[in-house]
Amino acid sequence: MINKDTIIENIKTLFYALIIAVIIRSLLIQPFYIPSSSMEPTLLVGDRLFVTKYSYGYSKHSFPFSPPIFNGRFFYSEPDRGDVIVFKTPADNRTDYIKRLIGLPGDKIQFIDSNLYLNNNEVFKSRISKNDIIFCGDKKIEVFTFEEKLANNKLYKTVYLKNFSYQNSDIFEVPKDYYFFLGDNRDCSKDSRFLSSVGYVHKNNLVGKAQFIFFSSDKSKGNFFSFWKWRESIRFDRFFKKIQ
Repeated sequence: MINKDTIIENIKTLFYALIIAVIIRSLLIQPFYIPSSSMEPTLLVGDRLFVTKYSYGYSKHSFPFSPPIFNGRFFYSEPDRGDVIVFKTPADNRTDYIKRLIGLPGDKIQFIDSNLYLNNNEVFKSRISKNDIIFCGDKKIEVFTFEEKLANNKLYKTVYLKNFSYQNSDIFEVPKDYYFFLGDNRDCSKDSRFLSSVGYVHKNNLVGKAQFIFFSSDKSKGNFFSFWKWRESIRFDRFFKKIQ
């Protein structure tokens, strides 16, 4: 028979475990799941990754449910151009997005003839494939794959539809304390180009830096409990892959 003291001790253990989990999740590292294709080919739907919460300091969004316990950001560290970052969307300050940081405060960003310009300089990109097929939502699309290089020598892959549907844009001038983000799947990403839904992201909305993938699976080929399909559904080659 379980006595009262045992029940109390079990409750205490669960409470302490919960507190430790909240501290780790809030201050150190948090897992995230990728539900959309906006960051292909860097991140695929079904990737699970770790995000370090300490990389850029802490705001209320570092904690579960974004409690209004303080304003501003503590131990702030400026993110690097090209970082892949999780942030809360300005539209509701609740939804998590993950994109690549392109524009820092004071930068000017523009697309001209489908080429990305940063502070009036074209961002160099070289085509590495012209026959790739990736996802845009549930649809498969044919794309050109490029390797882009930012001014700080950050290299990463991007994809564009073969008809380069996003041709030209106005000039985006990034305000003080704000950032400009783009998805690597350039023609299939809701990001800072769309001012009414995402737009510029305040530094207090930064959640953390994406570091590496720890697990990845393709649900269209079977779920985790269908162990006989693991060879097809689990992407073993993406385990512990560092995010560039």
